[in-house]
Amino acid sequence: MKYTLKNELPAPEEYCHLRQITGLSPKTIAAAQVSLPRSLHAVTLRNGDQLIAMGRVIGDLGCHVQIVDIAVHPDYQGLKLSRVIMENIMDFVTKECHRCAFVNLFADVDYLYQKFGFVDSVKSKGMYLDWNRVSQS
Repeated sequence: MKYTLKNELPAPEEYCHLRQITGLSPKTIAAAQVSLPRSLHAVTLRNGDQLIAMGRVIGDLGCHVQIVDIAVHPDYQGLKLSRVIMENIMDFVTKECHRCAFVNLFADVDYLYQKFGFVDSVKSKGMYLDWNRVSQS
């Protein structure tokens, strides 16, 4: 099969759909409309018009960079498409980021990211804000 790889943002609707069917946390269209244009870099992989894989880079390029939204449609998993997405992202990161930038990601598939030089963080623990615990005042 011939797929089309492009450095472009997915549409908010297809972004939310691909996140949902791949088991990533759900996002609203409104949230996607705010966040997607603020990406430093985005990559999509399509089979015709269908979005089958994606990934994004967010942050400031100097001090902090995060790789997010690595997702491959369930019908296309096992074809090493996440590696194609990561190769594109790492090309961007190595060309555009300062070498002192802290580049991180939350990994569900450790071995994929280890191939690109990512290691476990032994000194720090990842945390996230639980919006259910934040007061509405």
